[in-house]
Amino acid sequence: MKRAIAFVALLFATLAAASHPAAAQNGSIAFAANIAPSGGVEEPVRGFPFYLLGRSFAEIQRQSEAALPKPDMDAYIDTLEVSSQLKAWMKKNHWVSFKGEDFIHKVHPADVMDVPEFFQAYVTRNTGDQSINLPKPKYKESLKAKDPAKYERLHAEYLDALRHFVEANPDTIEGIDLNLASIDPSNKWDDRLSKRKLEVHRHTLELAQSKYRVARVETNLQGEGFFAAIPPGNYWLSTLDVPATVGDLHLRWDVPVTVRPGETAHVALENGNAVEPAAPAAP
Repeated sequence: MKRAIAFVALLFATLAAASHPAAAQNGSIAFAANIAPSGGVEEPVRGFPFYLLGRSFAEIQRQSEAALPKPDMDAYIDTLEVSSQLKAWMKKNHWVSFKGEDFIHKVHPADVMDVPEFFQAYVTRNTGDQSINLPKPKYKESLKAKDPAKYERLHAEYLDALRHFVEANPDTIEGIDLNLASIDPSNKWDDRLSKRKLEVHRHTLELAQSKYRVARVETNLQGEGFFAAIPPGNYWLSTLDVPATVGDLHLRWDVPVTVRPGETAHVALENGNAVEPAAPAAP
């Protein structure tokens, strides 16, 4: 009878152990987050949410960016109401902004002569400048109907003289962006990029907090946190896209950590392993 009771007890104990094999193999993570502000004493990051992710936040963001590709610039250019020459120039340079030094540096003398919008902006910009001896046409538009042959000859001479002038004085291209503001398509393009950026951000957070989220804790007054009963594997300690602020620093973390069976992994989160460089915030 005693043997039967002992056998039954052993059987129940065995079944109980077999029913919770993972619990015996789980590990844990203990971490402490501290930030040393510029010229200050290191302080704990108190009451701040930290996430344990199954993939790095940076990789989740790359996944979201791949799932939501950037708008097609060439397709956008095709929708614009500008000359075919200007569309070709934008596609060749992969550029849709007509303002600032970066734009001016991309415009060469040949572009001024070949792109109607650039040509008109250049002539308008420099015609009234007394310091510039810009070639002037030796004909009037009315000549085109009266004497087409003469008009074509004088027109060709004017274009040739202007081409040589622009080539000899490339600095006179500066400022043409002021006369292109009305057709500058960069604002609408930037809007498309901004909308896509917001969508990538939303999708990244959604993935991080659903598909890849393992656990979440808030740090205590000492800046410490603890994840218990974590299956063995590779994880990342992350603040997602929210920076922790101490003094003049705003830091995020996306730190890898390995959990081993029955062990506690210890992680120190500090300035040196933050995602962003430990630089003072802009005033």
